[in-house]
Amino acid sequence: MDKRRKKKLEEKGWVVSSGDEFLALTPEESRYLDLKFTLMESLRAEREAKGVTQVELAKLLGSTQPRVAKMEGGDPSVSADALLKALIALGVTKKKLAKILD
Repeated sequence: MDKRRKKKLEEKGWVVSSGDEFLALTPEESRYLDLKFTLMESLRAEREAKGVTQVELAKLLGSTQPRVAKMEGGDPSVSADALLKALIALGVTKKKLAKILD
């Protein structure tokens, strides 16, 4: 949010804070969520770049299309481990994964 808009809101009595502050996240929780979102976004990008459908990825993972949709949609029931496994199933190398996480 730009400074001018923030100041305007505060002048009207609004409390402007970050999502981390609003959710009372620790720095570790915040970094973990950032990691999960990065993995989630990378999974969709990699799948689409390789021309793989959600159904095809689900078959590679021994899972279902709705589960892949949850993986790509940031569902809280999806672990970072599951996202990593899906990226590996798509052929993402350690080197590319390091770039994604950098």
